[in-house]
Amino acid sequence: MILHGSEGAWSGWSHRNAAILAAHGFLAFPFGYSSGGNAWNAGSIVEVPLDRTVEALAALRAFRFAGPKTGIYGVSRGAEHALLLVSLMLRDGVEGVPEALAAHSPPDVVCGAFDARRWRDAGDPGWQSWDPGHRAWSWRGSTEGLLPTTPIAIETYEGPLFLSHGTADRVWSVDMTRRLAERLHRHGRTPEIHYYEGQDHIPGSAAENEHHEHLIAFLERNLAP
Repeated sequence: MILHGSEGAWSGWSHRNAAILAAHGFLAFPFGYSSGGNAWNAGSIVEVPLDRTVEALAALRAFRFAGPKTGIYGVSRGAEHALLLVSLMLRDGVEGVPEALAAHSPPDVVCGAFDARRWRDAGDPGWQSWDPGHRAWSWRGSTEGLLPTTPIAIETYEGPLFLSHGTADRVWSVDMTRRLAERLHRHGRTPEIHYYEGQDHIPGSAAENEHHEHLIAFLERNLAP
């Protein structure tokens, strides 16, 4: 399952990522979760029900052409979505936790709601003063416990985890992935981590090729029957 960022479900990026993975033998499903928007304007990420993602993941597992193992790959807000979803599934004992998890340009904390009509300064969501009245996610009908700046407890995940980030990212600071890595290592986890030197939020052509080589190798190792 592929989770898009704040560009929204209609932008085509997650469908392109799905096509790349499909070309390497994966059954890839781009799950659109943003609200509204169109091909020119991103939809909003406001109180997105993560329970719906659990249902979509279960449907993917049940699809007769799917393999015995399922992974999630998220980029930017999709990376936050993936990490937060898995941490909540583990916390509440929800079945169907993915066998592998990959996140590019992830935050280490829950971030605020996104509305493309409003401007948000770039940088590190860990220090930004998010409006707690506008939350990005909901879980089991509630936004309780999903206050912006709340750490995402992905250290509870025991499966294979892939993290990557451009060191010159001007949208989501690479320091967030570094903090995630440090916390994971403190808890005895050994994530696969790739930093792309000098790359922005969207890597250049050569760096993106390198990223997909790393990502595909990770998925092949960990999702093979």
